[in-house]
Amino acid sequence: MLEVEKISKVYGNFSLNEVSFTVGKGDYFILLGESGAGKSLVLETIAGLILPDAGSIRLNGQEITRVRIQQRGIGMVFQDHAVFPHLTVGGNLAYSLHSTRLNRENRRAKVLAVASELGIAGLLDRHPATLSGGEMQRVALGRALVQEPAILLLDEPLSSLDAKLRTDLRRLLRRIHRSGRTILHVTHDYTEALSLGTRIAVIHKGTIIQEGIPGEVFNHPKSEFVAHFIGARNFFPARLDTAGPLTHAILANGIKFRILSNLDTGEGYVMIRPEDVLVSAASVQTSATNSFPATIVDVVRYAGGMELTLDAGFEVQALVTPESYQNMQLTIGNECWIHFKASAIQFIPE
Repeated sequence: MLEVEKISKVYGNFSLNEVSFTVGKGDYFILLGESGAGKSLVLETIAGLILPDAGSIRLNGQEITRVRIQQRGIGMVFQDHAVFPHLTVGGNLAYSLHSTRLNRENRRAKVLAVASELGIAGLLDRHPATLSGGEMQRVALGRALVQEPAILLLDEPLSSLDAKLRTDLRRLLRRIHRSGRTILHVTHDYTEALSLGTRIAVIHKGTIIQEGIPGEVFNHPKSEFVAHFIGARNFFPARLDTAGPLTHAILANGIKFRILSNLDTGEGYVMIRPEDVLVSAASVQTSATNSFPATIVDVVRYAGGMELTLDAGFEVQALVTPESYQNMQLTIGNECWIHFKASAIQFIPE
């Protein structure tokens, strides 16, 4: 278990502000944030490359805040791989084992075992200059894993790869995690976080602003920044009004949404998932208590169907299947209706 408690660090014009989180044994923990949020600084502090100004770091109950890098039991994979160009793949993997008491035969066995796990056993005699980006990343992973670290730190490991290689490396990382390894992975890509993480913490301007399991963070963002950063659409400033017999969320332009909520009257935001917005070519009877006439202003095709942007006095996105799009003849400029249930609206207090 990794326990980061109130880590603070002033670094030039930037600062980490009492960053705290816990990575449980066997977790795949994602530290998610935009560029410049402090993700890599947190990782380098945990690895021992940077000393914090305040706070503590414990690994499996042992205080390691000021322990030497080599004695922390941590493996780190850098964004730029940082492999040694003058060494072969085998030499890179074996490098960290030279300071151990393993004999040459045992070192060779460990290197071969890790290389086989990562699918690079056939590359051991090659030099980094002859490798592809995906192969280079596997070498960097192998160099960290061969040490059998208590926790593996990954700094934007997929950012420099193309889509196909990212898919392959995600699959590999999931397999590495399933083998029982504990991983702390920093990224700015929320889809990467969702596909890999068992827990996620969102960092913004050096401060952790939300933490939880992926479903909690992505379906229940606690702030406007988190909602926008994770790609939430249909997110509007609103005031919750509980004064009458029915509860409404009232947008800035006066449009009212019927909503189910046990919160008190107050300012905040409403969020509606695009998949919860029903589109019809004409007004229809439906169980949805919110219905509005709308005009289609944009259409985007994607693998799963069609994403419509509609103007209903507020701009809203909806998802429809290609069949529905064709059957209803939904083209840009067409008028239609949108519907969504009161239970589909989430209100987030300001």
